[in-house]
Amino acid sequence: MFHVHKITSLDLPELAPYRTMRRPLEHERQGIFVAEGEKVVRRLLGSRFEVVSVLLPEKHLDNFRPQLETRPEKLNVYLADKKLLEQLIGFSMYQGVLAVGKIPPPASLDDILSKSPKPLLLVAVDALTSAENLGALVRNCAAFGVQALIVGETSSSPFLRRAVRNSMGTILQLPVVELAKLGQRHQFTAKPHTTDLKLVECLKELRARGIRCIAAHPHTDEKFLSQADFSGDCCLVFGSEGEGISASVLEACDETVAIPMRPTVDSLNVGAAAAIFLYEVNRQRKKA
Repeated sequence: MFHVHKITSLDLPELAPYRTMRRPLEHERQGIFVAEGEKVVRRLLGSRFEVVSVLLPEKHLDNFRPQLETRPEKLNVYLADKKLLEQLIGFSMYQGVLAVGKIPPPASLDDILSKSPKPLLLVAVDALTSAENLGALVRNCAAFGVQALIVGETSSSPFLRRAVRNSMGTILQLPVVELAKLGQRHQFTAKPHTTDLKLVECLKELRARGIRCIAAHPHTDEKFLSQADFSGDCCLVFGSEGEGISASVLEACDETVAIPMRPTVDSLNVGAAAAIFLYEVNRQRKKA
């Protein structure tokens, strides 16, 4: 059930998440995220995620009505003039469609490992702070069948507004284990009640379970992409473009693998690198 409210001002307390879109860390602490754009909002409405509210120009209401009517929660839909909506982000929006959703509880890695079909394909990120790049990586994960994304404690949240937007809403399709979430508990056999697990510890636990942890590292002579074996359970580890993967995380991996490229190029954007790695994983597994 949804309730429609026509507004002429953004001053309502219920609209605070939209007024504070430029303060995404505040949203993260509140356990909410903003979906921006028609496709992303549609994916939110069609997902299992709880939707708090929707804000859009009145002309779009009929187009969204079928999805709004299927939502189980009591949903507030705010209608506003497009010029009023443009005040939220400071420039003209082509669509002007926004929504607020609730970040779900962190996924249980034990559940993911036990319920996902084999061979497992996981992705972990270390020190990836760019929300845009993280969103691009998420989109590649969804496209190539990654079963879960493990977000290291030094990385940004994939539920930041720009990350959600750059993922085109595919973050709603991908189980996420955020290691830095306060109060998160991972039911591991080796560490039954570990809170705020670090990525190094997580990778060691995966290796103990027979999952190979493979670091995507451009400055390595160990192995090139075509020489690596991705046929078994594996977790691909990606770092930031600037610093790459930290030394401690590299040490926690089984091996490092590089994409062959000309020496005049230091590295690829992490989204591009992830796409190349994940394509190779899929190529090998379909061939097997």
